[in-house]
Amino acid sequence: MVNIKVLGPGCANCKRLEAITRKAVEGLGIEAEIEKVTNYNEIMKYPILSTPGLVINEKLVSTGRIPSEAEITDWLKA
Repeated sequence: MVNIKVLGPGCANCKRLEAITRKAVEGLGIEAEIEKVTNYNEIMKYPILSTPGLVINEKLVSTGRIPSEAEITDWLKA
C-alpha cells in the first residue's frame, strides 16, 4: 500500500492537492492511504519551505505548488 501525505494547514490549495491526488490514485486503481498533515511540527519534519507539500512513501515530491494529475500519477508509478 502506498502512503501519501498532504502537508499544509488546510488551505484551499491543500484541499485541491488532496482532490487531485485522490483522482490520480483512483485512475491507477492502487491502494493508498492519504493522510492530511496539518500540524506545523509534523510538517516541519520534511524539508518544506511552503505549502502545500506532497509526500509519497516518506519522500517529499512536491512543495509550494499544485502538481498536475499526470505528474502525481508518474510519482505514484515510480
